Formats: sequence, structure tokens, C-alpha cells
Amino acid sequence: MNIKPMDTGKQFLLLFAFLVFLFGSCATDKSKENKTSGTSGLSEDFNSEDDELTEKINTAKRIFYSLPSPLETAMLIKNAGANYDGDLLNKVENTSKYNTNLKLALNLGIYSTDLSYASLFDQTQATLSYINAAKKMADGLEILDAIDESTIRRLEENINNRDVIIDIISETLLNSNSFLEDKGLQSTSAIILVGGWVEGLHIATSLVPPGADLKTNKLVERIVDQKLSLNIIISLLENNKDNPEVQILLKDIAELKAIYDKITIEQSEITAVEDPNTNVTMLKSESTIKINKEIFDELAMKVKELRTRYIS
Repeated sequence: MNIKPMDTGKQFLLLFAFLVFLFGSCATDKSKENKTSGTSGLSEDFNSEDDELTEKINTAKRIFYSLPSPLETAMLIKNAGANYDGDLLNKVENTSKYNTNLKLALNLGIYSTDLSYASLFDQTQATLSYINAAKKMADGLEILDAIDESTIRRLEENINNRDVIIDIISETLLNSNSFLEDKGLQSTSAIILVGGWVEGLHIATSLVPPGADLKTNKLVERIVDQKLSLNIIISLLENNKDNPEVQILLKDIAELKAIYDKITIEQSEITAVEDPNTNVTMLKSESTIKINKEIFDELAMKVKELRTRYIS
């Protein structure tokens, strides 16, 4: 494919989303196999095909909407008031070190988050460098054919319309059912997601200023919010736990979860508040994060430990 550099950057962000979507379908496929094992008869399989397809798409949609993309992770960091720090990112020179499926997949996720972070802060040269780094990882995994040029063009035209993107990816999924199996992406896509997610946590925890008020700091709030993403990632990994590399990551994420479980979020009573301009009554409540310096430091150290291992 002859694609301009910045178009290639969009390609990797969309590829990341595509892998989330494909992985969601894979998780559904595994559940379907469990349900149908021990049954016989082509008629029953044929009759349930439409329902299974609908379930596959709906499951993938839920995952796609729930997990933050690399760009969304970078936006959360920027919107929380953080600044750009290029020293936090994985050096592009490290690409030559990665030659196993595990390291290539993890660092495709990591470099995807890095390029999103650099791009959002208008770091043009760094963005181009990270696009090339991500391309090397994707080339090594042989997954660039996941999205063809015409699909990229349609996605770019609707880049701000998530519902349309979902429909395009759904269509692509239905037209390439064998792609996932042929390329062995069932587990690879999960590993990519973990790499990108951990990199986002690494950047975020590193940017929290020393002595910050952990109860009111917006970046800390975004970090705590990742408890939801954490549970989704564990669920995705569980669906491919027969893969030895996934088993390694499950242990890593379990260690993170043990720390996240120490953080509590208290919700205040729900009150009805009427908007005087619209006369519309809204139900509102406030949440309070309960996290102390010891727990935050423990979380930040664990994230740093995992990320250092992933990029080494």
C-alpha cells in the first residue's frame, strides 16, 4: 500500500481499534464453541448462525466502546492538565530489539499510545518517528493487511463518527472471518491491547506531580477510572489463557488488580437537580476517591516494573 505518512498514522490507530473489535468477536467465538461442543447436526448450526453473528457483533461493540483507544488515552492525559514529556516514551531505537511475537505485539500497543500522545501535543517529528516504529512492529507481526486501503479511506472519512466506524469494522469483520485464524491474532490482539493500556498508565502515573492532592488531581482520577478497563482486559485475556504468552500477562494484570482493589470510590446520595433554563430534572451524585500516597506509589511502581520489562 502506498500511503502518506500521516495517513499511515491514522492506519495504526484504526488498526488498534480493529484489533479490539476482532478480539471481541474471538471471545464470543470461544463462548460459542463451549455452548455447541458435544452437539451434532448441520441444521441446528445453520439455524443459529444469524443469532451467533449478532451476538458476535454486539459483544465486539461493547468492548470497542469500553476500552480507550491510544488516542483517547492520550486525550485523557492532556485533558487532565498534563504536559508533554518525550522522555517518558519508548525510544524508537529499541525497535531492533523486538523479534518475538510477544515483544512485537506489546510494543505495537506501546508505540501506538506513544504516537497518539506525541500527535496530540503537536510533536510532529516525534509522531512521524513513532509511526515508523509502530509500522516496524506491525510488519514483524504481518498484520498490516488487516485493513485494506479502501477501508482505511472510508474510516478516515468518518473518523469523528464512532457509530459509522463500528459499522465499517463490522462489515470488514464479516467479510474476513478467516483472517483472525490465518494470522493467529486471537491472542496477539489481546497482547497489543495490554501493551497500549500499560503504556497509557505509565505516562499518566509518571506525570502526576510529587505532592499532588490525590483526592482532587484530575490525572489521578483518570488513572483510577482505569479499574473498568482493567476488568475488561482481564476478561479478554481469560478467553485466550491457553496461550503461554497470555498466561504471563494474566499474572501481570492480576498484580495490578490487587493494587487497584485497594482503591475505593465512594458515591454520594443521588439528588434531583432541576435546570432552571430547560426545566429538566437531572439525577446527580458525587464520587470521592479513597487513595493514599502509599497505594498510589505502589501502583506507579508496579506499572513502571511491567512497562520496563515490556520494552526491554
